[in-house]
Amino acid sequence: MSLPDISSLLEAIPQPALLIGWAERIIGANSGASTLLGGGITGRHFITAIRQPTVLDAIEEALRTHAPREARYLTSVGEVDVTYTVTARPVDWDSVEAVLVCFEDITHLEQAEQMRRDFVANVSHELRTPLTALLGFIETLQGPAKGDAAASERFLETMAREAARMERLVHDLLSLSRVEAQERVRPRDGVDLGALLTSVCQTLRPLTEEAGASLALGLPEPSIEVPGDADQLRQVFTNLIENAVKYGGQGGETRITLSQLEAAPALRRPAACVTVTDTGPGIDPIHIPRLTERFYRVDGHRSREKGGTGLGLAIVKHIINRHRGRLRVESVPGKGSTFSVLLPLDI
Repeated sequence: MSLPDISSLLEAIPQPALLIGWAERIIGANSGASTLLGGGITGRHFITAIRQPTVLDAIEEALRTHAPREARYLTSVGEVDVTYTVTARPVDWDSVEAVLVCFEDITHLEQAEQMRRDFVANVSHELRTPLTALLGFIETLQGPAKGDAAASERFLETMAREAARMERLVHDLLSLSRVEAQERVRPRDGVDLGALLTSVCQTLRPLTEEAGASLALGLPEPSIEVPGDADQLRQVFTNLIENAVKYGGQGGETRITLSQLEAAPALRRPAACVTVTDTGPGIDPIHIPRLTERFYRVDGHRSREKGGTGLGLAIVKHIINRHRGRLRVESVPGKGSTFSVLLPLDI
């Protein structure tokens, strides 16, 4: 097979690929390999192009034993680490004997595995604290505090609080799992946002009164309807308004407004916009990009004290994504925060 034919065949391979002859020189490379390893590598010794010991060992072994070998190739694009699985397989095309080296990008698999490890670690950490507290109180009630009515009542209150915290965490984990499973299924039922927001505010009145706060709801006439899942949208606005009340401070005011945008730039179409604004301490800009990450908290201790699981905004993000909408967060430290939900008016 001639070199032009080899080049044409290599170019048809969707991954970066190069062909190394038994003389240990590169006799062909496709455009993906040239982008990854640099141009002008054809004709050079493969050691000068690749330069990673594990990959070089795999290629040398394939050349020596005529058997397939694998290795990993690590590089970076800008600030992003990229991982490739490298396969070196002997080939025999007509009079050409060589080793075909292909680079398969597995970065997304590595990232998914890292997310899984982080998720398990975070869940374990969140459950360990209340479980440790429960076990400690049970041991105390069985031992030193056995028969002490006052201590038993005090400990049981704490145990109930910790058990409720675990229950909230499990509930949010199940909710997050359901939302992720449905994220690609676009909802089609009509939802009256004005009626939904009114209902959510009425449900949260006891929490508002307990916090000494106030709710101000501004609705247009006529109301606005969007295609959506009413239960999931209720979850979104309950979470955002509840957070605004909890973190808005004693005597704070939470303002909820509903409006229609003729052309929302983020969606490139007409949209409904729901804003939830509080008068709390605000959020440092450094935290805003990470607010919707699982278990990310601006103030972990304060969040746990108020019953937060660290999953609320992650659930909100996935629900809004399912509705093909956008979540925007604006905040100035000391001047409160505004969470805006944009939802398209049509499918």
